[in-house]
Amino acid sequence: MANNTINIKNRRATFDYEIIESFTAGIVLTGTEIKSLRQGKAGLTDSYCMRENGELWVKSMYIAEYSFGSYNNHTTHRDRKLLLNKKEIARIGKAIEQPGYSVIPLRVFINERGLAKMVIAIARGKKMYDKRQSIKEREDKRAMDRMFKH
Repeated sequence: MANNTINIKNRRATFDYEIIESFTAGIVLTGTEIKSLRQGKAGLTDSYCMRENGELWVKSMYIAEYSFGSYNNHTTHRDRKLLLNKKEIARIGKAIEQPGYSVIPLRVFINERGLAKMVIAIARGKKMYDKRQSIKEREDKRAMDRMFKH
């Protein structure tokens, strides 16, 4: 039914954060937002999730204006509501209250039913030495792949 190739990732998230637990949530979008998202014109850099009044919201997520939209076009960095059940929102809320933890979006995709979904994660920020360890592991993996290739 829907084009399933839309997969927008936050590539910086796994470098800056240690992922503790992940959830899949629906996103409340307007008509021009979903059309622009299906064209692949969105970005997750510098976006984060906040809990307000028992609801979870994604802040500063970029979705480009729809090129064929009229005066009813959406704003690009609008706050968007995430759809989760109460138990998941409560678990995420407890994690946000702890110091050092945050909730970040990892990926936006269109599922098989044509609905926009977002994978969010409870994460803890990495220290500088953790980042250096990640870089070292990535370089070692590249070197091993190069050795086996030749």
